[in-house]
Amino acid sequence: MTESHFPAPVILSGGRLGDRSRRTCGCFCSGRKMKNAFSTGFPAMKRNCLQKLSFLLILAAAITPSRAQQDAGNSTSGAWLFIYFKEPGNQGIYFALSRDVYHYTPLNDGQPWVAPAQTGELMRDVFLTRGPDGLFRMVWTWNWRGNSLGYASSPDLLTWSAQKQVPIMADFPATNNVWAPETYWDATKNQWLLIWSSSMKDSQDGNRIWFSMTPDFEAFSKPAIFFDPGYVTIDATIFHGTTGPYRLIFKEQTYDPLTFQERVATGPTLEGPWSNISGPINESWSEGPSAIQVGKQYIVFYDHYRAPRARYEAVATTDWKHWQDITAQTSLPPYSKHGSFLHITDEEAARLLARHDVPASAPPSSVQEPRVP
Repeated sequence: MTESHFPAPVILSGGRLGDRSRRTCGCFCSGRKMKNAFSTGFPAMKRNCLQKLSFLLILAAAITPSRAQQDAGNSTSGAWLFIYFKEPGNQGIYFALSRDVYHYTPLNDGQPWVAPAQTGELMRDVFLTRGPDGLFRMVWTWNWRGNSLGYASSPDLLTWSAQKQVPIMADFPATNNVWAPETYWDATKNQWLLIWSSSMKDSQDGNRIWFSMTPDFEAFSKPAIFFDPGYVTIDATIFHGTTGPYRLIFKEQTYDPLTFQERVATGPTLEGPWSNISGPINESWSEGPSAIQVGKQYIVFYDHYRAPRARYEAVATTDWKHWQDITAQTSLPPYSKHGSFLHITDEEAARLLARHDVPASAPPSSVQEPRVP
């Protein structure tokens, strides 16, 4: 999140089903052969069928929303939603739609999709995901200063709950800011992981990535540091592809030397631990990464916010080592800022395309504030 703003796609991951499983007797079991009290007395074939059916039912219930999005990255059905904001951040959240992952057209005739509901509220750095219960959950930067993030939910992307100001850093009175929150379903804990960046008034360390866990966005665990590479860090996003480790993609914001660029760390789980930090994957003056997978290619979209080339850009890789600028192959709405991507069904896309609000007068512009390191 920067004051002078002149991740078929995937964004999240919530634990990978079957990591500790192995195949025995024709069915997947955790460590040892599965015992099913209901199969007692049945022939071996029926017992095996019940075991397989049990596994499939467990898989259907436990598959994470991120895994569904990742699998959709290789699907020709559905559409992709780009969720973003525009400066100065007080107009609301915008939606854009794509059928090919690379080119996005604004919805609602370019008007905001969700407008701020409270006086003084901003809606920046938005992250939208689908939960295992089918409910859509959205978090965003509530304001430049303070200890809060924004939260709302929707069953259909058309009707939304009341916008909630969540004082996530209330236990830390010295908090300067809560920026760019994202949330991921952790199927191993049946809770949501929330991550964001915060800095402290009584510290020279600048921003680090923090986290909290919540089962319901009502009760939250006490925040703690999630990722600290030893330098100023903001705008972290987590990616887990169809294979390989978890990836934490983040912005390094070092002033000397100037490296406002994205790097990638790897980890064995949704919560890390994170290591093997890569070199920069894009140019400086870049932030707000979102990672998606299309076949064997991984794409990181990001907000390149420095004039005269302020625009959304993208880099791609097949091995997470060698990166290519593919911005020329993409088109995103003009003036779009730090957002996220979500796979939706054809039916959901049709409902969104049908929305055309009566044009409303724009809210007055708010004054840009200086950045806190």
